[in-house]
Amino acid sequence: MTQEDALTLLTDLIKKARKAGADAADAVYVEGVSLSHAQRLGAIEKLERSEAQDLGLRVLIGQRQALVSSTDHAPKALAELVERAVAMARVVPEDPYIGLADPKLLARDLPDLDLLDPAEPTPAVLIERAKAAEDAARAVKGVTNSEGAEAGWSRRLIALATSGGFAGGYAASSHSVAASVIAGEGLAMERDHDWASAVHGKDLDDPAAVGQRAGEKAVRRLGPRKAKSARVPIVYDPRVSGGLLGHRAGAITGAAIARGTSFLRGKMDSLVFPEAITVVDDPHRQRGLRSKPFDGEGVANGRRAVIDRGRLTTWLLDSRSARQLGLASTGHAARGTSSPPTPSATNLYLEPGGVTPRELMEDIASGFYVTELIGFGINGITGDYSRGAAGFWIEHGALAYPVSEVTVAGNLLDMFKNLSAANDLKFRYGTDAPTVRIDGMTVAGT
Repeated sequence: MTQEDALTLLTDLIKKARKAGADAADAVYVEGVSLSHAQRLGAIEKLERSEAQDLGLRVLIGQRQALVSSTDHAPKALAELVERAVAMARVVPEDPYIGLADPKLLARDLPDLDLLDPAEPTPAVLIERAKAAEDAARAVKGVTNSEGAEAGWSRRLIALATSGGFAGGYAASSHSVAASVIAGEGLAMERDHDWASAVHGKDLDDPAAVGQRAGEKAVRRLGPRKAKSARVPIVYDPRVSGGLLGHRAGAITGAAIARGTSFLRGKMDSLVFPEAITVVDDPHRQRGLRSKPFDGEGVANGRRAVIDRGRLTTWLLDSRSARQLGLASTGHAARGTSSPPTPSATNLYLEPGGVTPRELMEDIASGFYVTELIGFGINGITGDYSRGAAGFWIEHGALAYPVSEVTVAGNLLDMFKNLSAANDLKFRYGTDAPTVRIDGMTVAGT
């Protein structure tokens, strides 16, 4: 279906809902196609293509709302969809904060973010990408087995229309490749992986380079030691440092603030990071993995420094959470076809610092360099942080030997205030950070 056809479908559905008794309504259409391939030890294990389309309708009657979705877009099915949605909205409990977005905040001029690669790769291309990744990983000396390699591609169309005056859509694509291998023998085996993704195929990392990184990482983990419990500086590798931003993003969503379940409640306009730290959310980054020209309610969005020189500047708000807090939406609504809008970050990243990773670590006599985190021991109310970890022990500013089966712990408020960043930021995951250092954390080992 074309974007124009999708918007026509949604607009007609909203008209039917209004005619059936809805005071307001919005509808979203999502269409996707994907191709995926997996192999192990050179043998194909999977080659799949899938296509799907889904439609969701939200109707509002007074301060009540209901949502229904369907994959059947025949006229009879859509008529039943409207009937069910209106009937449900008449009986559900009232919510004083629901409603469509403020018409004054709606996006009018949608930016071109170059989110669609027009070329669809053939199955042969994906097979070659996975093969190159796995072959390169297995060629690394010390690699003894493979958990396989995968390559994928997808394209999706998203369209949104509201009775409040918004109608828009966009298409986006994604390419990916990954490899996972095992090094060592018997009880001394270690595994690791690497992967890459990009909106356009020509921006995707060389699959052979991805595989080589996976193999080298697995070999570097051989012979891990147990670390002694200590209070030391901890350095987070870029593959895990973005997780710290994810914890912070969850703590500044409007829903968490309104419920009083965030350790950052009451910190607006306060210094929560050192002044050298700036964190940006940018839904308009060209070819960004989470870029979008408008939010899930049709509200205009744009680049924001959510942490500006250490200071917390904004919550992430959709319309409902904004009303709860007496504020305006920040354009951070996200939604699916069967769920209401909720606030969420887009391309979130910590701006790079002014030193290299080597310079960031050079004065650490004893510390821990984290490359893998396990579990989710985060208390969103207090900020207490405790996670299983693996990586390398730092001695005299350099990585000395691999370490596993330890726990790193602290409090996110204290961790943020003692954070410093290196200059090696790369956009790889959607939530990205360079190598970061946090002083004064606890490593729990032997």
